[in-house]
Amino acid sequence: MYRRIETLADLRLFMEHHVYAVWDFMSLLKALQRDLTCTTLPWVPKGNPATRRLINEIVLEEETDVDPEGRPTSHFELYLRAMQECGADTASINRLLAALAEGASLPAALVAAQAPASVQAFVKQTFDIIASGQPHAVAAAFTFGREDVIPDMFRSLIADLGRRFPGQLDTLTYYLNRHIELDEDHHAPLAHQMVRDLCGIDPARWQQATEAARQSMDARVALWAGIAAALAKEKVAV
Repeated sequence: MYRRIETLADLRLFMEHHVYAVWDFMSLLKALQRDLTCTTLPWVPKGNPATRRLINEIVLEEETDVDPEGRPTSHFELYLRAMQECGADTASINRLLAALAEGASLPAALVAAQAPASVQAFVKQTFDIIASGQPHAVAAAFTFGREDVIPDMFRSLIADLGRRFPGQLDTLTYYLNRHIELDEDHHAPLAHQMVRDLCGIDPARWQQATEAARQSMDARVALWAGIAAALAKEKVAV
């Protein structure tokens, strides 16, 4: 798929699909915060303090990182800004957010957004794991299906961006480099520790975590295949 991204138009199409993975990642993250820390009142200590610290550190940097000017922003909002900067269409993801804000169910919101079929399947798989009620499975999906693969995945994408499109992708380049910095050096080790803490010495939990990780990686491959097919279709149309 990366080899198919040859033009700015290709990159725009990629981002219009991939933004949904950036968005639903935040729901995986907040599901972990909900399950592993106390988010209700009155507050009481919940779970392992070390695990609480792990997830809260990741939430802090994913939900309230800083943009190139040092202003607080979430990584999702930073990605939207990168899309706008390079001319990618944000209408679909904005329709999803608007529908959800109005109380629509997630399946209905995805339909209203006119999200591609591969995107809808990817998001459904994410929320199926969230709905499993198994924090260790959610943590495995988060770690091995998202955090653990992001550095190498993004490094492949940004290698030639500066040379191909000088001055047009500053925010995207910042976003991708920020992900590499945080995920490889900080978030991935924390996330691995979180999975170990949640699974402990329980073989059943390790098996469920393994299956959740496998499903998440399969879903990522299917999403990438969907984007590759859309890129190929676009090139034929041109």
